[in-house]
Amino acid sequence: MTESFGTTKKGEKCQLFRLRNQKGMEAHITDYGATVVRLYVPDREGDLVDVVLGYEDAAGYEKGTISFGGLVGRVANRIRKGRFELNGKEYHLTANAQGNTLHGGRDFYNQRKWETLEAGEDHVAFELYSPDGDQGFPGGVTIRVTYTLTDAGELAIHYEARPEADTLLNVTNHSYFNLGGHDSGSVEDQWVQILADSFTVTDEDSIPTGEIRAVEGTPMDLRQGKRIGEEIGAEYPALVMARGYDHNFVLNGTGLRTVARMYAEKTGIAMEVDTDLPGVQFYTANYIEAEPGKEGKVYGKRSGACFETQYFPDAVNHPEFATPLAKGGQLWESRTVYRFSQGMFREV
Repeated sequence: MTESFGTTKKGEKCQLFRLRNQKGMEAHITDYGATVVRLYVPDREGDLVDVVLGYEDAAGYEKGTISFGGLVGRVANRIRKGRFELNGKEYHLTANAQGNTLHGGRDFYNQRKWETLEAGEDHVAFELYSPDGDQGFPGGVTIRVTYTLTDAGELAIHYEARPEADTLLNVTNHSYFNLGGHDSGSVEDQWVQILADSFTVTDEDSIPTGEIRAVEGTPMDLRQGKRIGEEIGAEYPALVMARGYDHNFVLNGTGLRTVARMYAEKTGIAMEVDTDLPGVQFYTANYIEAEPGKEGKVYGKRSGACFETQYFPDAVNHPEFATPLAKGGQLWESRTVYRFSQGMFREV
């Protein structure tokens, strides 16, 4: 099902696509920013709960600065001082975060209208052409994202791109999840598990220093699962500096595997996160303040949690990190899956 989602300041008419599976789940996704607007999941009683934060229409996303549900790139997360070298040439990007580049710099992918390639009852595919020099990055690239709502309770995301020249690619989805419902307040009483033995240490601007530190014996150890709020206020430098969790975790394993889980006792809804990438940015909405959202809801601090699957922040400037380099003429692709069920998250 397709419906109007409003008009941008440029006069672009945007659409909202409603996907549905046999379990009654629904995903509402717009061509503005290839954005997940609503995600309805059955709770333990079988009632549908919208578990993502968002805005009411395209104008809300055009005005918003939180990246709710959108596709961010060309390189998600941060690049130090907005500069990097590739094939012997230095490139300079737009600085938009304490002198650094965040989520590609200005003119975000999640604030552009994407072309709709195909849409069905259970899937929708969008495409965006980013020309050579866009945001300062080299090489034109056509990026495609396909969202599929499966009967297994999954919102599966498949990213594909074929750059015209060597470039960087690290696109991700920036949904804020609240398994108690988007309008239920803080997620601090919800459970999280991240299967990572270490995390990347950052400086005061959230740029990795290069150190990879073990989570063992620290509040960053989420391997066994704990309430999000259990140690979020601990006097641990990494948490104090970020005002909570806003860190890249070095994920265990390789290939497409389960890397994180979340659970809300209030609704009985559980979520698992699968990715084929080496890292995930776990962010607990530490900087949201009085943000007007859907259905008249005003979102506050820690009203959602993000699991941004990714290459490590500033990886292009750290040879020791896995590279986000995408070779010209070659297919680049990645997959992320958000899987929903009822009941406390299961063991691996």
